[in-house]
Amino acid sequence: MGSRLVVSRRHLPGYRCLIILMLIPICLTTIFNHYEKITYFLRPVWDTPPRPLTYLPHYYAENTSMGKLCRLHGWKLRKEARRVFDAIIFSNELDLLEVRWGELDPYVTKFIILESNATFTGLPKALTFASNRGRFSHFEEKIVYGFLPGKLASEGQRVSPFSVEAHHRISMNALIRNSGISDGDLLIVADADEIPSRNTIKLLQWCDGLPPVLHLDMKKYMYSFEFPTDPTWKATSHVYNQHTLYKHSRQTDLVLSDTGWHCSFCFKYLSEFVTKMTAYSHADRVKSKKHLDHSRIQEKICNGDDLYDMLPEEYTFKNLIGKMGSIPHTASAVHLPTYLIKNAEKFRFLLPGGCLRPPG
Repeated sequence: MGSRLVVSRRHLPGYRCLIILMLIPICLTTIFNHYEKITYFLRPVWDTPPRPLTYLPHYYAENTSMGKLCRLHGWKLRKEARRVFDAIIFSNELDLLEVRWGELDPYVTKFIILESNATFTGLPKALTFASNRGRFSHFEEKIVYGFLPGKLASEGQRVSPFSVEAHHRISMNALIRNSGISDGDLLIVADADEIPSRNTIKLLQWCDGLPPVLHLDMKKYMYSFEFPTDPTWKATSHVYNQHTLYKHSRQTDLVLSDTGWHCSFCFKYLSEFVTKMTAYSHADRVKSKKHLDHSRIQEKICNGDDLYDMLPEEYTFKNLIGKMGSIPHTASAVHLPTYLIKNAEKFRFLLPGGCLRPPG
């Protein structure tokens, strides 16, 4: 009996090696399949937050004179309003584009829009705006449209979405210069789903002394105005000069507070969600075909869950853990774009309680 026990103990190291050899590929597979989740969860360990921004107070109340509002911001009232040029790169956000232009129309001189026949990931894309331009006939005299021939990915090859996006932004500079803009005019640089409020644009066009470049703090929403998340600030206003460039990145430390709305993935049709998920710069987050399943996308929308099952981008474990899970719903539709509320029946899917989407 004693000798058998000794033999068993001598064989233990071999079993341990076998178990280790079995665990190694399992661990490697898990890391490979969940690499982004792991890196996001460990972000507080390996990453540092960007330097703090300086948020400027934003004053507004109905029936308050523009002179009073300018003085509250430490600025002066102009004798005449600046011209305003609004510039966006367009993909397929037709409904949000209508809401955006409807909101800004009373104050914008020119709507500058650049469109391509390829996505940032090199896939062929319909010229959605050009095909639906009649829908925007009310704004026709203000539209400055540019077409950028896209770079299609060859079979078996991949296109760098970030380099393609950068090329779009460079091309936009030429379109802006040819739009009739002059030094001293106001240029709004934002994505199509970043919508400045009317009172913000009116303030910036009527006041003198404002910083030449200002980031615009916007309330962010996901899927519709039912799911508010953390605010964003990358949209910018520029007092235009010959050195102004179209960028969607940090250009100053100054941010004007509460200037509008950023509604991300706010589409009417499930097919539009699929297009966005496969077309934009973070398309690598689509790990399998199940991510593009319509029933799965619909469930994520109504629950306020992340389409990619990603973790929040936070720099402390406290904030990261606190923001895990579904986005809380809101039943409020107060202080939303004026054009949206005036056309609420048409844009019901953007309002609280309108989460169900047709396939498209």
